[in-house]
Amino acid sequence: MIKDYYSLTKPGIIFGNAIPAVAGFFLASKGHPNAGLFIAMLVGISFVIASACVFNNYIDRDIDKFMARTKKRALPTGIISGRNALLYAIVLGVIGFSLLLFYTNLLTTFVGFVGFFVYIVLYGISKRRSVYGTIVGSIAGAVPPVVGYVAVTNNFDMGALLLFLILVIWQMPHFYAIAIFREDDYAAASIPVLPIKQGIKATKIHMVLYIAAFLIATVMLLSLV
Repeated sequence: MIKDYYSLTKPGIIFGNAIPAVAGFFLASKGHPNAGLFIAMLVGISFVIASACVFNNYIDRDIDKFMARTKKRALPTGIISGRNALLYAIVLGVIGFSLLLFYTNLLTTFVGFVGFFVYIVLYGISKRRSVYGTIVGSIAGAVPPVVGYVAVTNNFDMGALLLFLILVIWQMPHFYAIAIFREDDYAAASIPVLPIKQGIKATKIHMVLYIAAFLIATVMLLSLV
């Protein structure tokens, strides 16, 4: 049972988002990191991400049962009840936002909440209705490096904006590659990803364009370092 609750937080997503949060923090620190602030930021955003993932699992429990890679999760199989999952998500969120609010700054907490809201509400709705749900999801996924950055600077400046844009753009070809690989799963769950709606060739063209935009954004960031 403990393992099921642990899996419900999607540890891989937590770890994958913690890395850019750390990068944003050290970029803003410019060689003089504050260890206490770093720990508070990292633990806080990790709990917030864990909470968002549990909420996402709860929202997607109806479609997860149609997809091969998700049908054995704890909620679709009934191992964990919806009520317990919601309580678990709330507790994780309270811990995460409390750490950010009391040990970092208000801007960091606000940025974290924006990502939390976009992922749970806007992405949760849009991915079922539009091919643009992928873009909405990438917005939420681009928040962690900004959280790390503003935890240090307490200011949303050009560096924070470029970090955000780089992560938004980078995620798009990544998500499209997954959509192509898991096309049958998405079709079974009636999720309108780009390969299903516009075909694989059009998806690959989009991927190339996003990669080109990614290169431009990274060069712009280098000019500020």
